[in-house]
Amino acid sequence: MKELTKAEEQVMKILWKLERGFVHDIIEKMPNPKPAYNTVSTIVRILVKKKFVGYEAFGKTHQYHPLVDKDQYSKFFLSNFIGGYFGGSFQNMVSFFAKENDMDVNELDELLSKVKQNLKDQSDDID
Repeated sequence: MKELTKAEEQVMKILWKLERGFVHDIIEKMPNPKPAYNTVSTIVRILVKKKFVGYEAFGKTHQYHPLVDKDQYSKFFLSNFIGGYFGGSFQNMVSFFAKENDMDVNELDELLSKVKQNLKDQSDDID
């Protein structure tokens, strides 16, 4: 899997929400000032080549849909981010953000409790 550019990621975020859509549907969900139709169409075609997006043809127009789900890409991105900046260590990343945000011990404990609860909830969902 390849990392997305900012523009590609913006389009993917919209497609993940829409689940299916035409270029004009994607543009409609973009913030102002809206990009040109051809710009968005080009980005979508790049996403098709990267195998992030598939489509169904309706004559000369295409309806697009994600081939890669948001969670799958998020895991890939986070893994690359942690690997590239923190030596692959989640602990180093948390430590960095704790220092940068002046988090105290109580805030770190609260964060750890939330992580533990989320892991427990995910485990319960599997059972």
